[in-house]
Amino acid sequence: MSTPVGGLLRDWRGRRRLSQLDLALRADISARHLSFVETGRSAPSREMVLRLADQLDVPLRERNQLLLAAGFAPAYQESALDSPRLAAVHAAVRQVLAAHEPFPSVAVDRRWNMVEANAASALFTDGIAPHLLAGQPNALRISLHPEGLAPRIANLGQWRAHLLNRLAREVAVSGDEEVAELLAELRRYPCDEPEIEVPDTAEVFVPLRLRHGEAELSLLSTVSTFGTAVDITVAELSVESFFPADTATAEFLRNR
Repeated sequence: MSTPVGGLLRDWRGRRRLSQLDLALRADISARHLSFVETGRSAPSREMVLRLADQLDVPLRERNQLLLAAGFAPAYQESALDSPRLAAVHAAVRQVLAAHEPFPSVAVDRRWNMVEANAASALFTDGIAPHLLAGQPNALRISLHPEGLAPRIANLGQWRAHLLNRLAREVAVSGDEEVAELLAELRRYPCDEPEIEVPDTAEVFVPLRLRHGEAELSLLSTVSTFGTAVDITVAELSVESFFPADTATAEFLRNR
């Protein structure tokens, strides 16, 4: 049996740690009206569902679920990245990836499946087990799997703690069950190093220290997203770009 829209809104409010009064003030409605909506005593309009979803920062995919639960048609489309409708978006992603050469950069969806990658990202996939690259490879699975990149990560405990904490925050924000399942899977992967959650006071970011042949590379990462997306695919896309964190790494990647 599906959950009524009021119950879903109450769950999102709890996830955002807002009281009824907090949300009512943000949405410019009375706390009494919000209470009636959450308990099912009042049926919200389509506009009210969208207003509350916006104030709760509900992801677009879940906004459609709220609308369906309230008896309305979904408001947001989900287009294939290679569809004509997203041609400009796809071209922009490819341009960003190509412009980042000779440094690695990958585009991933909400569940960290790789949808595009530049040539330099082969740094992360060279020599890993073929089954990790089958179908649609998952960037986090590749990073932490014992047959993936993990044996080459010099600071595996620190990098693993960073990725798991980051993913746990995403689960808390999105409520995505598939992302939660991915997090549970990654936590089961073996790691002989202690997970270091507190960074060294000398560091200004958590680096990825990657062994490559005789070299040890040090990389920092940035994440880019589309800020005005109203298509689910676009809203869930992100581009993670890696930069050299020291001169030796920069020279190695440029010469590679």
